[in-house]
Amino acid sequence: MMPETLETVREFVGTELEGKREYLDSLAEAPLPIYEKFADTGLANWWLPTEYGGAGLSLTDSVAITNELAYGDAGAAFTLFISVLGTSIVSLYGSAELKDRYLAPMAKQGSFCATLGSERNAGSELAKIETTVSRSGDELVLTGEKYFSTNSGFADFLVVIARSAEDPSDYCAVLVPADTPGVRVVKRWDMLGLRASGTYQISLDNCRVPAANQLRGSGLRLLEVGLNASRILIATTGLGIARRIRDLCMDYAKTKPFRDSTLLAAPVFAAKLGQMEMQIDVMKSHLHAAAGQYDAIMNGPDPAETFARIGTLKSAVTAKMFCGQAGWDIASVGSEMFGGLGYTHESPIGKLLRDMRYVSIVEGGDDVLRDLVFSRYVVPVSRRS
Repeated sequence: MMPETLETVREFVGTELEGKREYLDSLAEAPLPIYEKFADTGLANWWLPTEYGGAGLSLTDSVAITNELAYGDAGAAFTLFISVLGTSIVSLYGSAELKDRYLAPMAKQGSFCATLGSERNAGSELAKIETTVSRSGDELVLTGEKYFSTNSGFADFLVVIARSAEDPSDYCAVLVPADTPGVRVVKRWDMLGLRASGTYQISLDNCRVPAANQLRGSGLRLLEVGLNASRILIATTGLGIARRIRDLCMDYAKTKPFRDSTLLAAPVFAAKLGQMEMQIDVMKSHLHAAAGQYDAIMNGPDPAETFARIGTLKSAVTAKMFCGQAGWDIASVGSEMFGGLGYTHESPIGKLLRDMRYVSIVEGGDDVLRDLVFSRYVVPVSRRS
């Protein structure tokens, strides 16, 4: 990645995100106009392959970009990178025609896609998905209700994970254009944090798409593969928020009277900020390691086959878990440093606390991921670190 690319991102953050806390936290109508302004930089969907008009930046580059965006606002960062989940699935397992028809316009227009996996009775237990897909001649018919899907209210297309009506043990991933008859936004969720993003409940009522829109492979496996990139970037937002909290604490400590000096001179404050810096450094190191592992597979001879065999990368899961937990610790300590102000809307620390909490919740809560790490990487002796 060229240095000027990151500088462009920083200029966008400084101009469009910093100093606009109330607006970004207001649950204003989505998508916010700032996303068009980000598209004007030429960096929207920066990870899309060059053969479809994208910049072709790596996940390691994406960590650097997301870190800067999340420093300004994690909700904006989430909106701008979460399409990587659906596009990576299409890029790896879609036909050449699907990629030309749907990825190239995203690269050109700076638009969005969404992935529909979770349901009311199938949150972390995706094998309980009740949305069905059936074959009708040369078409696929999808019916069901999807609970949490970010960007789906303004996406170009949806990647829907559904159970086969003919074989309930089989799961499919199907690309559904957002303007397909039968696709309906039930509601936008009123989220506690990340309020600059838009997360929706979607109804699918006998939606018909060409059978060629089915992606190659098991739908649940494809979702696992796609989650690798998005989980690493979700973890990265925790890093960006943590850096912002550290800097706010430093600024506050410089002017906050404490005994005969300022809070900055207090040994307890120094110890707390030293701990924060250690956590931030480890978060960054693990994120780069996880992204590097992902990039090594993507640059290998057959990334689709390799990812289909591996499924979930342990480094992606542990990065998300660690960054969520370390980030929450930083946010909690940071809010305490502000005393009573830290429990009001007057200080930005409250919003950062709410934004940080999502890292340990979306795309697999920590308890779900602990169980995943145990069953896949602790029980089999050969896979332990």
